[in-house]
Amino acid sequence: MRNISIDIETYSSVDLAKSGVYRYCESPDFRILLFAYSVDGGPVQVVDLECGETIPDDILSILTDPAVLKWAFNAQFERICLSRYLGYPVGHYLTPSDWRCTMIWAATLGLPLSLENVGAVIGLEKQKLKEGKDLIRYFCVPAKMKDGTLFRHLPADAPEKWERFKAYNLRDVETEMGIQQKLSKFPVPESEWMNYILDQQINDRGIMLDRTMVRQAIRCDEEFKRTHMEQARSITGLENPNSPVQLKAWLAEKGVDADSLSKAAVLQMLEKAEGEVELALSLRQELAKSSVKKYTAMETVVGSDSRARGLIQFYGANRTGRYAGRLIQVQNLPQNHLPDLDAVRTLIRDGQFEAVEMLYDSVPMVLSELIRTAFIPKPGHRFFVADFAAIEARVIAWLAGEQWRQEVFASGGDIYCASASQMFHVPVEKHGQNAHLRQKGKIAELALGYGGSVGALKAMGALNYGLQESELKPLVDAWRQSNPRIVRFWWDVDSAAKTCVKEHQSTETHGIKFHYQSGMLFIVLPSGRKLVYVRPRIGENKFGGESITYEGVGEQKKWLRLESYGPKFVENVVQATARDILAEAMLRLDAHGYKIVMHVHDEAVIEAPADSSLEDICKIMGENPSWTDGLLLRADGYVCDFYKKD
Repeated sequence: MRNISIDIETYSSVDLAKSGVYRYCESPDFRILLFAYSVDGGPVQVVDLECGETIPDDILSILTDPAVLKWAFNAQFERICLSRYLGYPVGHYLTPSDWRCTMIWAATLGLPLSLENVGAVIGLEKQKLKEGKDLIRYFCVPAKMKDGTLFRHLPADAPEKWERFKAYNLRDVETEMGIQQKLSKFPVPESEWMNYILDQQINDRGIMLDRTMVRQAIRCDEEFKRTHMEQARSITGLENPNSPVQLKAWLAEKGVDADSLSKAAVLQMLEKAEGEVELALSLRQELAKSSVKKYTAMETVVGSDSRARGLIQFYGANRTGRYAGRLIQVQNLPQNHLPDLDAVRTLIRDGQFEAVEMLYDSVPMVLSELIRTAFIPKPGHRFFVADFAAIEARVIAWLAGEQWRQEVFASGGDIYCASASQMFHVPVEKHGQNAHLRQKGKIAELALGYGGSVGALKAMGALNYGLQESELKPLVDAWRQSNPRIVRFWWDVDSAAKTCVKEHQSTETHGIKFHYQSGMLFIVLPSGRKLVYVRPRIGENKFGGESITYEGVGEQKKWLRLESYGPKFVENVVQATARDILAEAMLRLDAHGYKIVMHVHDEAVIEAPADSSLEDICKIMGENPSWTDGLLLRADGYVCDFYKKD
């Protein structure tokens, strides 16, 4: 099959980082400035579209030829921009089936998600030119005059810069081709490219937003802030009661010493506060809750056809290959617990803000719980939401061979009740005998499966759920004693990984294979997919014991040497396996004609005609992949007219 490597430089007055490429390309002033390409590894050519050159006809025909693979770093950007250049209408794009992404290839090998950083890590001879950011800032985004008027810099404004910009464009293609050559020993399996293609189709399809709902939610928040700020000014007499300095000084005058105005500190002060101090602190507490970032992100991202696109990043978590959220960040949407969700949603949508304030204790809480409901199906359709029940708990029990847990899943039992029962040696029923112990079982399950101890329980909020400090260590001990095979799994994985790194020899445990090649540790999952840890070596942990360190993307997206050990590797393996199960389920759903518009963690959101079968969707979702013999899967689902947590 023939190949073409592509890199483009573009201009648009829309902020790409905030809006995403789909909305970016809809701007009337969007244009492609430079088009660099190489066919079958030949010399890189740069077409200067901004200065009147045209893309050759044979290259234009390649863009729509399914027999030619198109390569780019972050190929979604090139594909969507070129769709607009070719005149495709909103909602229609070049098919992703014949596009391949060098960024995704790098991510599958645990490498960074930026062209510059990948080139640096793998030691390319021709690396991305560092001056590129300045050139992009000059030519690709609007500049601002002193009076605030926006304008754009043209090639004629700085001819020398423009020539350097063309050189930068050319070098990007050379760098991408260099990455392909360097990684050629470790090709991406075709099955993973199939997952990537489906991901691109889901992103191209997008999901509809209720724009009226979004606008009214923002208006409601603005009105709430205005009235509450007026109340706060009236009570305190301060010009800006939201200023920590001003409010602390006012509190000091009232005899309240406030070292901090953090959420926890305000909550503590409210326990003793009275009168106007209590009112002022309560108002600060409510104003601090007020945030409509996701609603404003929706307004920024949504296209002219009311659909938001580009919300999912394939291989966004390159330690496991899990999907990540982008733009609106659908992977961390607030949950909804309001019993009358439909009614309060209607009040907000209709602009009845005073009624909302009268009926509910906290307007910010209401707006937060309504964020999910801004996602709606297109007319004549409903959302069919299907997800895997306790997927990580099922996967770790299956891999570790923890039989009592397998029996709970086989009988359709509640794992939190069963865990509490196993730990405390008494029957525990969700709404029956010893029901109070279920919460302890739940917290233990969520916090302790990957080697967590007292710190993990605290981080999970154990002390806020009525547990005492003195109970935490016994809870850890009880959970571990109840799950000896999982504990053994942690340390068998630890031993297998260390042996592999120390001796550069292949090892295996619990069906998980480890091998060392070309300075990388590969962990082969049951699915056959590989997790990759770059330049591993044996180091010393903070307790003086051995641990494996490797290079990867750490805090603030920097390339760092990171530490891992058995339970952490197990966490990666379990989450990556759950991801592979979801990926295969989505391929099956798509093959049956079900259109996925979004997926969140282990849940698929399908936009389908109202008479579609939820039972059929859950049945397809819950099928076991061929490599999961003995794994007990179950998919549950519900139907809704706006997205929500059932």
